Amino acid sequence: MASEREIFSLSGPLYLIAIDWSNTCHRRSIAASLVQGVYILERDRQQNRQGFNALAPPWWEFFHFQLIQVLVDNEDQSYFGAIYEYKFPNSHFHNKTKNDIQNQNQNPPKYVIAFRGTITKKGNRSQDFKINLTLIRDNLHNCSRFHIGLQVVHNIVQNHEISDIWLTGHSLGSSIALLIGRNMVKTGIDLETYLFNPPFTSLPVEKITKNEKLKHGIRITHSVLTAGLASAVNICKSKSINKSESITLLSSWIPYLFVNPSDPICAEYVGYFEHREKMAAIGKGEIGRIATQNSIRSIIGNAIGKDQLEPSHLLPSANVAINLSPSPDFKRAHGIHQWWNPDVQCNYKLYQFR
Repeated sequence: MASEREIFSLSGPLYLIAIDWSNTCHRRSIAASLVQGVYILERDRQQNRQGFNALAPPWWEFFHFQLIQVLVDNEDQSYFGAIYEYKFPNSHFHNKTKNDIQNQNQNPPKYVIAFRGTITKKGNRSQDFKINLTLIRDNLHNCSRFHIGLQVVHNIVQNHEISDIWLTGHSLGSSIALLIGRNMVKTGIDLETYLFNPPFTSLPVEKITKNEKLKHGIRITHSVLTAGLASAVNICKSKSINKSESITLLSSWIPYLFVNPSDPICAEYVGYFEHREKMAAIGKGEIGRIATQNSIRSIIGNAIGKDQLEPSHLLPSANVAINLSPSPDFKRAHGIHQWWNPDVQCNYKLYQFR
């Protein structure tokens, strides 16, 4: 039996009848709904819900998108992503008013590539947890889901305007979208990207203690240790040009990060960006810069001769939205549903690496 959260008419953002594409909250809600569409696509597949019984279509059709491709995992044949195409509605569609039509013409994306996160139910648990382990080990770039997603994004980018394309994902899916976005930036392509509850695969200082001074002290120690190790193995010296070029390229890309401080999976992004500002304010900006480009795992890997990529969770720039609304449990703090709630209280702040 389907849960209420799967049914758009019961839990979707029905209030978005007139969409203002210049409204950040509207764009956030739609991007999150399209990710939810991928989750429900996989549930439909598992439950063999087809035709009129399928629950996924309303999650994109309500916003005038159509599903043009489902992305399938090679290992377990599960649906992990989807490509949506926007179709401009007719002026008489649903008896829309003149203002509704004008709002719809404010640059909606032509294509959206969305990725779901981990499903812990039987049928998905094994493969999804396996991919989560590759994420924790900074090895997501070797995952087939990443390569499939990167290829479809390359195909769309070759034939359409960059401004017409969105990337979005939730949890594990946001890590895939983030890694694809980083790779596209290195080819000179900045895609508008919406990342919901992106995992921060490093020391979760934000959840270790509530003492702000202790948090700051731990982060300073961690940054100094990271920068010191990087210098000790000559990463900063032998690869400084490549690192600087990479960080300069990435700094121009400013994805939207949606995080909940009650969610231990993504909460550290709150402190990560605040700490960078504090390091600069106390004259330790260079240490912060080096720490931004390296993780202790990648430093050790390079030291023992393993070619390590830059940690994908370390971002130089981002538009960070913090959900300030109460989240009574982990399920709601990490869930995708919070991001289209009309009552959600978000604090937005731009962090740009310079």
